[in-house]
Amino acid sequence: MKALGPFRLSLRNNGFLHLDGGAMFGTVPKVMWEKWMAPDGENRIPLATWSLLVDAGERRFMVDVGTGAHWPEKLRRIYAVESRPDAEDGFDPGSVTDVVISHLHFDHAGGLFARKPGTEGDIELRFPKAKIYVQAAHLENARHPNPHERMSFLRKTLTALDRSNLVLTEGSEEIFPGIRVHRSDGHTRGLQWVEVRGGGTAVAFPSDMIPFSHHVALPYTMGYDINVEKLLAEKEDFLNRALAGDWTVVFEHDPDVAAARLKRDDKGRIAVSSFVNL
Repeated sequence: MKALGPFRLSLRNNGFLHLDGGAMFGTVPKVMWEKWMAPDGENRIPLATWSLLVDAGERRFMVDVGTGAHWPEKLRRIYAVESRPDAEDGFDPGSVTDVVISHLHFDHAGGLFARKPGTEGDIELRFPKAKIYVQAAHLENARHPNPHERMSFLRKTLTALDRSNLVLTEGSEEIFPGIRVHRSDGHTRGLQWVEVRGGGTAVAFPSDMIPFSHHVALPYTMGYDINVEKLLAEKEDFLNRALAGDWTVVFEHDPDVAAARLKRDDKGRIAVSSFVNL
């Protein structure tokens, strides 16, 4: 656990899923990315699903919630989902007062709900006491998705949101003193990345703007990104701010480097400087 001003920060990996390596690295040739992340026989690479936990006295924030453990066998096989049970490390969803969802794709928001015990398909809220923060523009996007990302949204996630204490955010907004969300539209319309500020610096959670530490390289994007040109501009602005402020950056899907600080290398490019334990 890391102290940051009035906050205590930690990371929790909610489990793994496996997605096509080419899709995760876009136009980067396989001969390059497979040196860092060896694919399986179906060309899939492992993705962690890190959540940022922020303890703020009587409030406990959780940023993103993983895939959840409710997957039917067919989809579990396709994505090789390995959900981490809450009981494994004694994690108590009931202790979370505020959940910030970066965006509603299944690997970030599927854990908002769980299968109700003793039923086949009924669901219940996994965080029954929590406020759930989502960008208003993104909720509209999820309700009326474009064909490219339609399969990334789960209808049951929207059902869960309808039952929750939903708080809609708009653009850049401080949701709690020292905790701010910022809108981004390159990966998906209405994504929100999170900045937790204290002690003269910050910890930032860019979500799928920068899913792996390898994506710190500006041209590295994903095949899943909706507007790459927009993403590149947003990503460059984020990286420059993170470098100038000596921020710790969380890489939500990186199985090896969960968080790091940044630097400029000998060619002037922004790169990972040092790993950070949260």
